[in-house]
Amino acid sequence: MLRMNKDRLTALLVISPSILLLAVFIYGFIGQTIYTSLTDWGTNPNKPPLAANVQIDYVGLKNYQDLFTGLLNNRFRLDLVNTVFFTALFLTACLGLGLLLAILLDQKVKGESIFRTIFLFPMALSFVVTGTVWRWLFQPNSGINVLPTMFGGQPLTFQWFIDTSKILPFTWRDVLLIVGSLSFLIMAWFAASKNRRRLSNLYIFVALGLIGALFFVGAANVPASVAREAHGLNTAIIAIVIAAVWQMSGYTMAIYLAGLRGIPEELREAARVDGCTELQVYRYVVLPLLKPITLSAAIILGHISLKIFDLVYVMAGGSNRQVDVPGINMYITAFFSNNFALGSSIAVIMLIMVAVIIIPYLFNALRRDEA
Repeated sequence: MLRMNKDRLTALLVISPSILLLAVFIYGFIGQTIYTSLTDWGTNPNKPPLAANVQIDYVGLKNYQDLFTGLLNNRFRLDLVNTVFFTALFLTACLGLGLLLAILLDQKVKGESIFRTIFLFPMALSFVVTGTVWRWLFQPNSGINVLPTMFGGQPLTFQWFIDTSKILPFTWRDVLLIVGSLSFLIMAWFAASKNRRRLSNLYIFVALGLIGALFFVGAANVPASVAREAHGLNTAIIAIVIAAVWQMSGYTMAIYLAGLRGIPEELREAARVDGCTELQVYRYVVLPLLKPITLSAAIILGHISLKIFDLVYVMAGGSNRQVDVPGINMYITAFFSNNFALGSSIAVIMLIMVAVIIIPYLFNALRRDEA
């Protein structure tokens, strides 16, 4: 017992510097950011934010309210829309392309190591380098647009990341009504399901009802100035997605390939003996076994896309609203406008968005390890 206590004390002393540094430089700064977001530091024009003895007053959730409902803060709401579309396109393209490349390399092609190196090479670059290269490639009067002229064709007319057109238009009231309707439809599916075991998760059923009611109430009470805001998928985001997928698809290829090589060949052979074609082997045997890898890749790529900054800033600058994201808005608001309270509020919202993805995954992983 004495020996065990001594070992624990030694272990605690070894890791205590790391715990202290983590507490101060991570969680301490997070706490400071949350506190700043609840003040008026930089939001009051009568109080210079960089004055020697600036007076900072507590204002509660006013900064968050201004971000979501304020008439002058529509840029942040546009950022959220851009982030949702960017994340959806980025995840879909990265996972799909990475899986396709992994399956092709899994066929034991000749020169596999060369192809693997080529596909992984972009991941060794920083987003700043990637953004610089693709900014030149996507210039309207050069780069990709002039490639057809090398073969006697006409140059392309795509505007890429400076395009101002939108597709899939919607308003905030539309979003609230759609989400509320989906919640009630899922509730109805739960109730009508023949598999009554699904109803054992009563808290999910109740949560769906509350979410549906909340969104319908929100749709009825959303401020008129916000409800009329027209949003959609800015096609300029596609250029940013292409650059990001080019860099990160090699990562998904690598982890999918590792997963494919970890599947016992006996399982595939058994499926072939049962009469499965090669396509059916992948559909019914291989792909279901890759679900944990897909989840892990989606979590990592998702948190990258939610806090994307450098790639967008290098490619499009900080004033291109068509591809603006919360990270750029936070940077400009806090360090150009010196509105530290509002910038901190944006940072806290970004933290919450990432935490919503990361924390459930970590809890699930810990529970799986304990089991």
